[in-house]
Amino acid sequence: MIRAFLRLEAITTGLALRAAIALLCVTAGLAMFQVVTRFVFDAPSTWSEVVTRSAMIWSVFLGVAAAYRHGAMISVDIVQTALPAPAGRALFLLANAASFGFFAILLWQGWLMCGRVARQNLAALEISIAWVYAALPVGSAFILLAILAATIRGLRGEAIPPQTFGAAP
Repeated sequence: MIRAFLRLEAITTGLALRAAIALLCVTAGLAMFQVVTRFVFDAPSTWSEVVTRSAMIWSVFLGVAAAYRHGAMISVDIVQTALPAPAGRALFLLANAASFGFFAILLWQGWLMCGRVARQNLAALEISIAWVYAALPVGSAFILLAILAATIRGLRGEAIPPQTFGAAP
């Protein structure tokens, strides 16, 4: 059961990372498009800034899951390794529990926010702003899976080297 969960997390985090990378490429391309239309052609695009900002928000929230999986988030590793093993493990669990709580609240509040803003449109576009706010609950769901898997791997003494990302644990 745990092995199946870790495999699922590897797949979902890999998908989130790939989507984050694609959205970051969209962000960079649209930012360049915006600069060219504004300063070269003196005819600024009305929609590219909104889409660039929205893609960046989605990219960040999807990318956090991969960062958490690889231990790239701000952490307390120095303190954890300096402590005796039982205290270090307790700190590890406390940090993961706090992160889990934060992203669980963010998922819930993001879901509620999507409902509140569903009838509002993005500036210069006829698209609901809820699509942008949806990055909070969707990204948080990916992050919660990554936190649970990182906790399980940490308690088992396992680590995920970068070259095995997306592979089955």
